[in-house]
Amino acid sequence: MPDQQTWQDFFTPAETLGKLGLTASCRDALDMGCGYGTFSIPAARIVTGSVFAIDIEPEMVNATKQAAVDAGLTNLVVSQRDFVTQGTGLPDASVQYVMLFNILHAEDPHTLLREATRILTPDGLLGVMHWNYDASTPRGPSMSIRPRPEQILQWAEDVGFRTASRGKVDLPPYHYGFAFRPASSGDAG
Repeated sequence: MPDQQTWQDFFTPAETLGKLGLTASCRDALDMGCGYGTFSIPAARIVTGSVFAIDIEPEMVNATKQAAVDAGLTNLVVSQRDFVTQGTGLPDASVQYVMLFNILHAEDPHTLLREATRILTPDGLLGVMHWNYDASTPRGPSMSIRPRPEQILQWAEDVGFRTASRGKVDLPPYHYGFAFRPASSGDAG
C-alpha cells in the first residue's frame, strides 16, 4: 500500500459508493480488504446499521479503527482476519451490501465472490471496483494478474451474480466498477 494520502487521492469514495449502488436504504455492509478505511468510513456515514471492515494486515485494521474514532463513528466494526482462507465470519444472508474493491486480482477470485454470495441478503448488492486494465495507471497489481472487466463479469456470473446496473461504471481517473445482484434476486436489475 502507498502512504495513506497518496492512496486517498486516487478516489472520491462517497461518489464511488453511490455509483456502485450503496444508498441510505442499506442497513449493514461489508468492506473486504478495508485498507485505510477509505471506503468503510464513508459507507458508515451512509448505511443505517453497521459496516463490517475486515483486513488481514494489522496496520490497516489499526488505521481504520483510528479513522473511525477520528470521524466519531460508532457503527464501524473493524477486525483482522484472513477472509480469503477463513471467510468473513459473518452469518449467511446478513448484509445488504458487500464491497470487493481492488481485490479481485487475488489468486482465487471465485472464493471472494462465493463468500459475498453467502453473506448477502437475497435483495443485496455487490459493489466491485478495480484498477483499469491499463499499464499507465500509477498503482495497481501487475498487468499479468490485473483483471479485465470481462473477466470480472464472467467470474461474477460463475458464482451466481448478474449485473444490477447499466454494466461497467467508469470511476475516473483509474478505476471501473460493477454492481451485481444475486441471480436469485427478484429484482430484474
